[in-house]
Amino acid sequence: MTYKFTTIITQEGKWFVARCLELAVVSQGKTVEEAQKNLKEAIELYLENQPKTKKYLSKKAPLITSLELEHV
Repeated sequence: MTYKFTTIITQEGKWFVARCLELAVVSQGKTVEEAQKNLKEAIELYLENQPKTKKYLSKKAPLITSLELEHV
């Protein structure tokens, strides 16, 4: 079965941190490519231990928006 997940990669110091939004799985790497590869492996391991009826199997794409907030 093929899954599509939303991922965000940010640079934190010398590391790139990759996050899967639907599963709250996080990984890191020294490059963007390494962070993506490590996140994919972490997601595969996560899915091995989850029932196949979980809500992340939704066929609808997530709504991605931005929010601007001024904080003093």
